[in-house]
Amino acid sequence: MGGMVTKVSSNGEYSFTKPNRDSITLLSGLGVEGDVHAGVTVKHRSRVAQDPTQANLRQVHFIHEELFAEVLAEGFEVRAGQLGENITTSGIDLLSLPVGTLLHLGDEAVVEVTGLRNPCLQIDNFQDGLLKQVVGRDETGNVFRKAGIMSIVTTGGTVRPGDPIRIELPAEPHRPLERV
Repeated sequence: MGGMVTKVSSNGEYSFTKPNRDSITLLSGLGVEGDVHAGVTVKHRSRVAQDPTQANLRQVHFIHEELFAEVLAEGFEVRAGQLGENITTSGIDLLSLPVGTLLHLGDEAVVEVTGLRNPCLQIDNFQDGLLKQVVGRDETGNVFRKAGIMSIVTTGGTVRPGDPIRIELPAEPHRPLERV
């Protein structure tokens, strides 16, 4: 059970989008080397404003490239890195993974899935109306979030486009992802 890394992205400055790279280096317990969101404690501005001492459960952000085709059908053109993700994947239903899932990336790196990205208004600043495509309520009134998942780095290593991703599920009972 697995998929593939299609793109990797990072940015050393606060910016909504992240440029694609040839590779990124994951640092155990920190995140993506040189990325503005790397660190032991939270780096996302809204989280820092709430409590700058809270643990950084959002070290590495993943988005499934299948989302891009989904929003394109609704008239929104999005490419890898443009929603601020570090790793774009294919072939994995990221949103259905349980908390604690380990993703083995390439030969070395391992991340632990912590939860769902909580999309913010910056998405509409990027493309007006896009936020409603990635967060909302389904027909039964349940909130859905489709803007990717967050993780922490348990084992560092280099990650490149084309690297395989192996999924290691945690022991049952599985806990569904919630926003982090």
